[in-house]
Amino acid sequence: MQEYRAYMIDQDGNIQRRFDLICADEEDAENQAKQLVDGHDVELWRGDKRLAVFTHKPST
Repeated sequence: MQEYRAYMIDQDGNIQRRFDLICADEEDAENQAKQLVDGHDVELWRGDKRLAVFTHKPST
């Protein structure tokens, strides 16, 4: 198991909330982080490395 962090990012680019994730691997961490995208972008990090950004797409 590995430790990851997911950050919910507000419209101004600031961290609004942090989620600590314990996952089997990076794929599992990405799946969990994607579920956090709800009106905000989410960045997934392991240590000091940003692994992915999941962008909120407003409905039209």
